[in-house]
Amino acid sequence: MPKVIISPFDYLCRRFSLDEIKRATADFHENLIIGRGGFGNVYRGLIDEGSTTVAIKHLHPESKQGYREFLSEIETVSQLRCVHIVSLIGYCYDDNEMILVYDYIANGTLRDQLYGTDNAPLPWKQRLQICVGAARGLHYLHTGAKHPIIHRDIKTTNILLDEKWVAKICDFGLSKQILDNTAASYVVEGTRGFSNAVDLEESGVSTRVMGTWGYLDPEYARRQRLTETSDVYSFGAVLWEVLCARKPIDTKLADEQRHLNHWARKCLERGIIGEIIDPCLKGTIAPESFKIYVEVAEGCARDSGIQRPTMNDVLEKLDFALELQKNADAENEKTNPDYERSYPELLSFHFAGSSGSAAEDASAHTRHMSESDYSGSIYTSHDTITGDFSGRSS
Repeated sequence: MPKVIISPFDYLCRRFSLDEIKRATADFHENLIIGRGGFGNVYRGLIDEGSTTVAIKHLHPESKQGYREFLSEIETVSQLRCVHIVSLIGYCYDDNEMILVYDYIANGTLRDQLYGTDNAPLPWKQRLQICVGAARGLHYLHTGAKHPIIHRDIKTTNILLDEKWVAKICDFGLSKQILDNTAASYVVEGTRGFSNAVDLEESGVSTRVMGTWGYLDPEYARRQRLTETSDVYSFGAVLWEVLCARKPIDTKLADEQRHLNHWARKCLERGIIGEIIDPCLKGTIAPESFKIYVEVAEGCARDSGIQRPTMNDVLEKLDFALELQKNADAENEKTNPDYERSYPELLSFHFAGSSGSAAEDASAHTRHMSESDYSGSIYTSHDTITGDFSGRSS
């Protein structure tokens, strides 16, 4: 494990001692674990004499990937200022222990609220508001920071929901910062000993493929060239997951239905997309809002990056879909104050603009995949894909 000096980060966020972290977690007591993963465990903890609840991410010291992720998260998240990005409170690097301290987000991950849970189903309007918030956070990463940041692992387990159901993007261990016309290796200004710690890349340069199957951009996987459109593809997978309340890859289903992005496209082509939405939503979605939402999801999840919208376009259209839903709900409430399900239960929308070859290419790329709707979330963490499909180094 190389020794590094992280003290220059102290002006960006708080540095905790290992003793403070142990007190906050009752010496990493197992009962306080709220997430497990390949890089370590996440604990609910109390700091500042018990007055503040936090999420404490304890990375495995022996994990090389965890070490790189640790440095990347500190450098990236500590400088972000957006209500839709989870806030990093501080870090600990004592005795080779790598620990990150985040705001505790009360309602967990978006996936926790969609399926496989005893929680009440999220209403459609609330799901739209969450998607708008997540889109706003991703748009900020692409355009609002000093240099564009590509998250590389957008998924429902990396979108957290606070006590007011505000969406917050988390887990920046795989993120990449894009520097125009600069070398791919970058030394953080004002620090020493970091030249190989935080990877940054030129737009479109070759890179080792990382992400999560079901959300992973097939074009990125084939070409190992990373751009903001890869995040857009992943966000499209999130939109379908929110609408259908099912896993992005489900190996228990028939081959045709296994990959949600591909199945949704086929249903669009057949004009039966309304048949695969979450049954809990039937009768609650205004058709005009549904049409805009589906158009956005389809556009994001196209196989070719050049055909996908920007996150600015996505945000504007989702905002419009939400506005249409609110207007329709207001009109319905005037005539039927006690309404709950006053829209058509079977919504239809036909789309015939997909490229067969593109869909086939994407299908071929994922045909061999095992189920891996894995998470790198600070709350629920499993394995993500990290690999070089060409034999080149990153």
